[in-house]
Amino acid sequence: MKILNQVDSPSDLRRLNRDELGRLSNEVSQHIINVVEEKGGHFSSPLGVVDLTVALHKVFDTPRDLLVWDVGHQCYAHKILTGRRDNFDTLRQDNGVSGFCKRDESEFDVFGAGHASTSVSAAVGMARARDLKKEKHKVVAIIGDGAMTGGLAYEGLNNAGVLPSQFLVVLNDNRMSISPTVGALSRYLTKVVTNPLYNRVRDKIWELTAVLPGVSKTVVRRMAHSIQEGLKHFLVPGMIFEELGIRYIGPIDGHNMDEMLETFKNLKKAKYPAVVHVLTRKGIGKEKAEADPLKYYSLSGNSNGQQLTPPAPGYSETFGTIACQLAEDDKDVVAVVAAMREGTGLVPFAKKFPDRFFDSGIAEGHAVTFAAGLSASGLKPIVAIYSTFLQRSYDMILHDVALQELPVLFCLDRGGVVGPDGPTHHGVFDLSFLRSIPRMVIAAPKDGNELRDLMYTGLNGWKGPFAVRYPKTSSILFDNAKAPRQLKVGSWEVVKEGSDVAVLAVGSMVQEVLLASEHPDLNGLAPKIVNARFVKPLDEEMLDEIKDQFSTVVTIEEGSLEGGFGTAVLTALTDRGFDGSVERLGIPDQFVEHGERTRLLKELGLTSDKIAESLSRLALSGVGVR
Repeated sequence: MKILNQVDSPSDLRRLNRDELGRLSNEVSQHIINVVEEKGGHFSSPLGVVDLTVALHKVFDTPRDLLVWDVGHQCYAHKILTGRRDNFDTLRQDNGVSGFCKRDESEFDVFGAGHASTSVSAAVGMARARDLKKEKHKVVAIIGDGAMTGGLAYEGLNNAGVLPSQFLVVLNDNRMSISPTVGALSRYLTKVVTNPLYNRVRDKIWELTAVLPGVSKTVVRRMAHSIQEGLKHFLVPGMIFEELGIRYIGPIDGHNMDEMLETFKNLKKAKYPAVVHVLTRKGIGKEKAEADPLKYYSLSGNSNGQQLTPPAPGYSETFGTIACQLAEDDKDVVAVVAAMREGTGLVPFAKKFPDRFFDSGIAEGHAVTFAAGLSASGLKPIVAIYSTFLQRSYDMILHDVALQELPVLFCLDRGGVVGPDGPTHHGVFDLSFLRSIPRMVIAAPKDGNELRDLMYTGLNGWKGPFAVRYPKTSSILFDNAKAPRQLKVGSWEVVKEGSDVAVLAVGSMVQEVLLASEHPDLNGLAPKIVNARFVKPLDEEMLDEIKDQFSTVVTIEEGSLEGGFGTAVLTALTDRGFDGSVERLGIPDQFVEHGERTRLLKELGLTSDKIAESLSRLALSGVGVR
């Protein structure tokens, strides 16, 4: 019988002996491999942390002791070992197990994790709460997978260093985020890895001071401390953790169960904050994934249905192609990403223009202000960030870019509903939070050709921040040889004439509305369909025409209705004295759960058939021109 089948919770795991723990790790790895290869999900990162997860649950009394995970796709093994083994095959599926830690899914998921660098700050808060309530449980933050490149991690460490009680940070160091980890911290950790002598020598010094005969232990240890400080700076330059007041242990082998168990058992008794530097290997347990963890970062799974060839490349690939074309024609064009070179489609750019490509690591705030510095120096930065991650740099966009009227082109991938990654990754709030920023232009293309025009316009036709958002789907139409054209900022486009109702569609919804207009159940309704490619500013001239011609206006956006495009249109028409009705279709004031993208859009009423239903209801209610 499999060991894994006997582990329904960590309490079962803690009864296993050392040999059984090794077997358990292998079986958990194989379970992850089987499910992710079939259903899709993150792959190399979860495999790399299996042994570490087993060791943590063996030593710590979870869920009483708190494990706070960073970068949630480290948590697959954690989920399997905490009661979700039998339904793990629903991973990221409709109504199934989330791909990230989720508080309402299990008592073992003590803090949600979809974005990076959050674990230390959250865990410090939990440690302070524990101490105030005079409780005795342990608090452990597991951070890694590039999350230490994020500034929030250091804000948390700064406060962790003054904790007067137990607190443990496990630094899962696989020297990768999604792309290879970049920056000075990566080089620093490499120095630590290559200088393990420091910890061994330090421990020997302290052991020796305890047994020296005829000498005051206090005096000797004071001298030993001075020696230790010099040794620390000589062997491990900086020793950033200890300078912050956090005891550093390691590095240790994250696949050596005995070493991890001994280390964690000793630190479980500690009354001070500490960090354990654990070296892991992404993809371990699957030879191909370990050899190329970047390629096997995530798998899409096996589809049982027929795969249809999209009419055009996906928006990410199209964006990457356009960025290269624009950079070829203009030497001032540069690109900035936040650890998402592959995801945003900029691998070709990075290879072709290595001196003009900049990766900030998982530090979106720094990426934006860094781009502001590039812009202030006369360059034309393209900042490529997933919509959901741009939220983390809101203040920098407002204060460092918009306030100073600096031309920065923000290209927001995954705008709208993304599917299996769920509420932490749906990019549904960008239209709302960017609309509030003065001098910000917000645009959304109906296809790949228009994406090129909007990017060109953002780089050459506007002296300030310019955001273009697009979904994780086909770019509909893209002619690689077509030259870019500069659009009038704030101009809309009529894509289909009609006389009964004005339908203003944003970005991905233009194609859906066009399909809906051909639906047989429209009851003869003839909508005028407008490609509202600029969400801000609005097309004032066209709004004036619509106000005079129509009694009903419908807005459709793949974004939040709270403060979104529909709200802007409603306000603008109200200010014009419009006395007709405005129907707004979009995402209601709620978080959207994970699931297949098309299914989620259908539930939200944003597919062509659902849009046709909404329009047909309007037809039955007697809408018409003025």
